[in-house]
Amino acid sequence: MEPQHLTARARRLAAGATPARRRLLGIAGPPGAGKSTLAAHLVSELAGSAVLVPMDGFHLAEAELRRLGRTDRKGAPDTFDAAGYAALLGRLRSPAPDTVVYAPAFDRRIEEPVAGSVPVAPDVPLVVTEGNYLLLDDPSWARARACLDEIWYVDLDDAERVRRLVDRHERFGKPRERAERFVRTSDEANARLVAAGRERADLVVRFAADRAPGPYDESG
Repeated sequence: MEPQHLTARARRLAAGATPARRRLLGIAGPPGAGKSTLAAHLVSELAGSAVLVPMDGFHLAEAELRRLGRTDRKGAPDTFDAAGYAALLGRLRSPAPDTVVYAPAFDRRIEEPVAGSVPVAPDVPLVVTEGNYLLLDDPSWARARACLDEIWYVDLDDAERVRRLVDRHERFGKPRERAERFVRTSDEANARLVAAGRERADLVVRFAADRAPGPYDESG
């Protein structure tokens, strides 16, 4: 399980919120590293004081990817609406009284973003957002990064991470050979981009490769 001091650190962030200034925690890392696992665990532990808003809700729709000729690169930085994501984080950072903000989610069963899926009430002090590109050194993502109070980088042994990625693609409908090819040609290219931002993280959380996802070491 997750060391309690990680939950405590997230709880301290939440405690620093005010009615006019919500706190935002970003969880970054390469595909398959365990970002969603950690983010969901933190939100569960904070029990009503945090909401999870995934970056994946800003995937471009499949029809738009086809129009742009980017379907075979789905998951790359330019297959997301980075400006829309930054705009949402800005709204979440400065909550309006009596206003619920609705964030999109990503449905892996249909491989599409779904608008209005995640309600964020104005009195929730912490938003946890997770995604590959929160630390990307690129102007398109700088506005999003500037909205976050802290960014944690999730690390995992590459061989185990790739194995989990292939299994995940297969679980959601890709034949094994196609899943392996997609991981090799698309996910791993994206992973190399993501890894370049590791040193910019406020905290690095390493996951154990020999058991269910759970951080065992951290630095920063």
